[in-house]
Amino acid sequence: MIRATPLILAVALFMEQMDSTVIATSLPAIASDIGSEPIALKLALTAYFVALAIFIPISGWMADRFGAKNIFRIAIFVFMLGSLACSFSFSLETFVLSRFFQGIGSSMMTPVGRLLLVRSTPRNELVSAMAWLTIPALLGPLTGPLIGGFLTTYLSWHWIFWINIPIGIAGIILVSIFLQVPEERSPRRLDVRGFLIAAVAFSGTVFGLSVVSLPALPIAYGYGTLAVGLIAGGLYFVHARATQHPLLDPQLFRHRLFRSAVIGGSFFRIGVGAVPFLLPLMLQLGFGMTPFQSGAITFVSAIGAIMSKFLAEKIYARFGFPRTLGFAAFFGGVLIAAQGLFNDATPILAIMVVLLVGGVLRSVFFTGANALGYADVNDEEAGQATAIVAVAQQLSVAFGVAVAGAILEVSTQMRGSELELVDFQIAFFVVGGMSALAAFIYWRLPAEAGSNVSGHKATTLPKA
Repeated sequence: MIRATPLILAVALFMEQMDSTVIATSLPAIASDIGSEPIALKLALTAYFVALAIFIPISGWMADRFGAKNIFRIAIFVFMLGSLACSFSFSLETFVLSRFFQGIGSSMMTPVGRLLLVRSTPRNELVSAMAWLTIPALLGPLTGPLIGGFLTTYLSWHWIFWINIPIGIAGIILVSIFLQVPEERSPRRLDVRGFLIAAVAFSGTVFGLSVVSLPALPIAYGYGTLAVGLIAGGLYFVHARATQHPLLDPQLFRHRLFRSAVIGGSFFRIGVGAVPFLLPLMLQLGFGMTPFQSGAITFVSAIGAIMSKFLAEKIYARFGFPRTLGFAAFFGGVLIAAQGLFNDATPILAIMVVLLVGGVLRSVFFTGANALGYADVNDEEAGQATAIVAVAQQLSVAFGVAVAGAILEVSTQMRGSELELVDFQIAFFVVGGMSALAAFIYWRLPAEAGSNVSGHKATTLPKA
């Protein structure tokens, strides 16, 4: 069952992760069909991420109150309804609202799915289970542009949403029949005030970062809402300290391993979040490739993710979390920065090798970081832990895209010319360096940290 459970959960996670990237390829076709402009339609991307930011914090409470398995199935159903609504949208307004509704379903799928996995898996088997869960989740963003380009080119853009229906139905059936998870409900009174403050904090931050990086609105709106979000975030910490049962309890950061997993993972995701934004643009604008050609090249990272499954569990058992995570973060960041060395004379094979090895390191990293976060968190805190991790993931990815977009903007303004290859190179160097910084967080941990999860037995040299 150690393989069946994460693969069943990954059906929904694959659908969610693929959908979040597939739409980017189809924006021009959608905009033309509903009578809008592609730049305006980026509001739909922002609406989706805002819905995630608002409702992810409440996912842990919902799972504890109504049962994680029930909420997971409902989330898939809501996501399917949102997909149908998107496919029948006839204007910018209806499409943005449909994407927001779809985001509500998505906001529950990822954190609640991970919670189900944690509750159904012994801690010493968590690394292997996370590896099986991580691979489909990584495949989604990598296959999204390729699938989106194919469906939009040879069928119609509506199919990028209709394809979610059979996947979602399969997910609900598999979860209902095969998923046996002990329901550990510990319902508490909902922290309504905390939910409202957190909604303003996270949605304001994500909306601001999205507008700054993908300006579909005047950029002043982005900075304004970002400031509101940061202020609300500060207010939430004040509220949480004065509340007995806050919606998201900052006290979980007292656990050193959980704290390291969240902070280190956030740093690493800055670069990982920026790559899907930077690389296709560089290949298409800088090298003159078509969207399908660039998607076919970047897809090689998915092969690396699959290969990592056969490495992760043994590597963590042999070397432990600190050394493995530090190595994967550092060299993963280096390989992100190395993409800034690509030019139109770089052999395609060399590009694919860098992306392949980077995919291996990225998958190994996320398998371990996701497992390490639960090494010193008890089952009662698991619901909140999954919500905090999911929020941190969304914020760090949004921040990565914003940083990349800001670098491109500043670089072009300083040179006083249109977007060129050198602008992408600078952006890759910066975000790759930021990802590599995560290594130092893990290298500071004791060698035996999280050994109850990894199975690593620290060895010491014999005394002379």
